[in-house]
Amino acid sequence: MKRVYLAGPFFDDDQIDRIERMEKALEANPTVSEFFSPRTEQHDEFEFGSKEWAKAIYKGDKDHLDPAEVVIAVIDYEGEHVDPGTAWEIGYSEAAKKPVILVKEKDGGINLMMSVPAHAVITDVADVATYDFDALPANEWEGKTF
Repeated sequence: MKRVYLAGPFFDDDQIDRIERMEKALEANPTVSEFFSPRTEQHDEFEFGSKEWAKAIYKGDKDHLDPAEVVIAVIDYEGEHVDPGTAWEIGYSEAAKKPVILVKEKDGGINLMMSVPAHAVITDVADVATYDFDALPANEWEGKTF
């Protein structure tokens, strides 16, 4: 069983719905020992956007990202732009040699800097519930790359 870090935006209703479905899928997955979703740790004790808030968010996310064995990242783009925080988490994880699994439900391509190093790409959140995080089956992105 693996410790998983869930990266992905949660700034509008569509994104929140997708992250909540991801959380439920990870909870249902028997090969996930635990997972962390940054959505659940917002540090409301600090004013949103303040330096204290930003430092607490960064430290909390990094403190959960470091011990994670696998990162699963939702990269549904807004136009041709992925959430910058999610992009950072993907890059940090790649540098740390952690397998990164991308989840992309929306139509469109994936930037080559994410698609090439991705360990696997999943196109339906429901499939996360049955993905074998112990075996970590790999697949390559077959769609448009830019």
